[in-house]
Amino acid sequence: MKSSKANIKRKTTADSQENCNGFGLYSQETLPPSHIELLKILTEKYSFSVAHGDLLLLDNRWYVTHTGLLRLATRKRCSGIHVRPVMEFCDAQNCRWAFEATVYKSRTCKGFTGFGDADLNNTSSLVRGAEMRVAETRAVNRALRKAYGIGICSVEEIGSSPRPTEPPAQIVRFPAQVESTPVNGNGHRLRDQIQLLIRKHRLDAALVKLYAADFCGTSELRQASREQVEKFAQHLAQYAERDRCGLECQLNGYLQTNRQHGQKEEPLASEQEQKDGKAAEAQPEQETAVAEREAA
Repeated sequence: MKSSKANIKRKTTADSQENCNGFGLYSQETLPPSHIELLKILTEKYSFSVAHGDLLLLDNRWYVTHTGLLRLATRKRCSGIHVRPVMEFCDAQNCRWAFEATVYKSRTCKGFTGFGDADLNNTSSLVRGAEMRVAETRAVNRALRKAYGIGICSVEEIGSSPRPTEPPAQIVRFPAQVESTPVNGNGHRLRDQIQLLIRKHRLDAALVKLYAADFCGTSELRQASREQVEKFAQHLAQYAERDRCGLECQLNGYLQTNRQHGQKEEPLASEQEQKDGKAAEAQPEQETAVAEREAA
């Protein structure tokens, strides 16, 4: 028993000396004696290793790392760690997260609880977009420090102050898709929606167009506003689902109007054909008259 205690003491002393040698801390000009003494205490009590990244010296202060705390939990045979988000303090839209972590040192342990939060104001720009993971790590670190009585702060719990050249934190939002709309206000997406309804319910596109213009109160559909077309698209979808036969009857009422629209250009074509026919008939008569003159 005495032999094992002596071996542990020699090992911790060797680790402490290794840590100090690694930092060159035996030189009084490097760090004050209080920092050297604290490093020795942390090494002997928790077996932290500077070489393994368990401790960091920042701004003339010692900080324990997440790696060091997990290594300590492994050495102490930690039974488990339970982490959950605290939803009442979470806001995903503004990148604000809060977590609760509970460390169980043994199966009979009631647990040591710690909370951690992270948002755009207390994290560095280097971890922008990872605020949720930072909050979880901070909660675990705080719970582990409580469970094993570590008084120094962990480096992950430090709030980041922006650098002089670092722009202020901003929430990155993807721009919404802008619908391409012609001058008359009828968007392509509305047109596609109406076309899909026509194909789905096998409707006559020309009759639907006339029905839409009548529904919007305009002589032509292109004169209707976007709001009017949106209302018609909703009306057409509901009408087709509710009573397709009634919709067909409604559209058939525009057959006469559609025929009138289709016959507007026919008289023009007929007149042209009549002119061509008269010219064709007159040509043989002229040729006959010329032939008679030559014979005479």
